[in-house]
Amino acid sequence: MRWDGQAITADDGALPGLGRMAGLVRTVRTPEFAGVTFHEVLAKSALSKVPGESRMPFTWTINPYRGCSHACSYCFARPSHRYLDMNPGEDFDSQIVVKMNVAEVLRAEVAKPSWAGDAVALGTNTDPYQRAEGRYRLMPGIIDALEASRTPFSILTKGTLLRRDLPRLTQAAERVDVGIGVSLAFVDEDLQQAVEPGTPTPRARLDLVRAARAAGLPCGVMIAPVLPWLTDSTDHLTRLLDAVHEAGATGATVLPLFLKPGTREWFMAWLRRDHPGRVAGYERVYAGGAYASRAYRDWLWDRVRPLLVERGFESAGHRAQARTSGHARTAGHPDGGTSHDEGDYPVGSLVGRRRPGPGAARPGESVSTPQPLF
Repeated sequence: MRWDGQAITADDGALPGLGRMAGLVRTVRTPEFAGVTFHEVLAKSALSKVPGESRMPFTWTINPYRGCSHACSYCFARPSHRYLDMNPGEDFDSQIVVKMNVAEVLRAEVAKPSWAGDAVALGTNTDPYQRAEGRYRLMPGIIDALEASRTPFSILTKGTLLRRDLPRLTQAAERVDVGIGVSLAFVDEDLQQAVEPGTPTPRARLDLVRAARAAGLPCGVMIAPVLPWLTDSTDHLTRLLDAVHEAGATGATVLPLFLKPGTREWFMAWLRRDHPGRVAGYERVYAGGAYASRAYRDWLWDRVRPLLVERGFESAGHRAQARTSGHARTAGHPDGGTSHDEGDYPVGSLVGRRRPGPGAARPGESVSTPQPLF
């Protein structure tokens, strides 16, 4: 497919910040990506430092793209498009910034004597294997630079395009620690396509887990975000974790929906269109801000923990905590709404209340954004 590009030398009025976009080389549109515009830039840096107070299990991140054609209505990275004077809704899905020289810049950064070889994560903001990667092929150069500098790294993705790079990742894993995480929050394809219309199907992502494991790579699954009333039933979580376990995943991390400003408005607009009866419940669960209420997080963890333990996805220490957890309570919805099981789903249950010890965390409490933990 031939790509038609034009140089951008001034603000054309359609996107207010376009003329001020740092390092902008050209804007590209192509019929192959109908409705998507790519802004090719030359980046000054490839590595982004994680704030020191963060509890993320990595020190640096790399984001070769800004914006994401996966178009997930819940994406926590949507507000980042405001820095480009673009909106976090349609623009985030359709105006993609491509760091054309990211691999070259990365090679220079990790070659510096000051580089300590700290862990690097990809996929913490926007997906490095979104569809554009099939055209731009930025990831092979990034992987090679990290391998050559003996830098451990992890990748979190919904994109099955990662399969293209499995031989390269397997080679890198012979010299450095490489972690692969696949993000998968749904087993029902109709709901998945409604919430994240630009992503591969759940079946395709489970096949990606199998392919990564067959290549000898560790591959965990990020079950995030769990959507209240839509994907937090025992039935849905059981089917999802069964599928993840059957695919051979080496771990699973479960996190509830995180609704920061910019994302909240976009997601709630989708909810009002597709599930208007659930809006009041979400407004209660997220009345305190971006995080689900403590009551909901406790309730979800009580439900998820035994499912993780049964499939070997929790450590022995967590199993010990599960055996010594506090008093049991019914599974009714913690905000006083209809029980997720006894109302919307056929099975009720009793679960134990978990009181985490020092350093332990409920879903969504230890981190503010989905990230690879494998």
